[in-house]
Amino acid sequence: MLRPAVAADIPFIRSLTTRPDYAPFISDSDDAQLQVWIDSPSDRVLIWETDAARGFAVVRDIDRPGGIVELFRIALDRAGGGQGERFLRALVDHGFRKLGAERLWLDASAENPRAVKVYARAGFQVEGTLRAHWYRPALGRAVDLILMGLLRSDWQALEPLQVRA
Repeated sequence: MLRPAVAADIPFIRSLTTRPDYAPFISDSDDAQLQVWIDSPSDRVLIWETDAARGFAVVRDIDRPGGIVELFRIALDRAGGGQGERFLRALVDHGFRKLGAERLWLDASAENPRAVKVYARAGFQVEGTLRAHWYRPALGRAVDLILMGLLRSDWQALEPLQVRA
């Protein structure tokens, strides 16, 4: 379900990051920056597929000492129906199983409570808030960023429960 992105995936990625309804929650990067991440030995751009490409994520710092990996950008083609939970589960499993992470972390706009709930259901814990930290042109103001993290030990404790679900 997860595969590395290639240059041919850039239009799909940009189709998500340029959506007006996503503008308050996610930033866009140009084709050149996406290609840098695709080619980087330290980062991964992953495409989530079911019957077709449904989402993408940028995973950064996979070679950072201590196994601290950032889920930097996460987007789906459509919300609802449990898609976000399945996609996030695939990302988390990939991070711990394939990348050997000891800790996954992300930030989420406080303006996106739906995403924050999905992250919390996956086991991520709120670790702090950066108040009025991220300027969003679509809103004309800075929004709070909620910092969330998941440790390998927490994931392992959840893992048997998630396998049964």
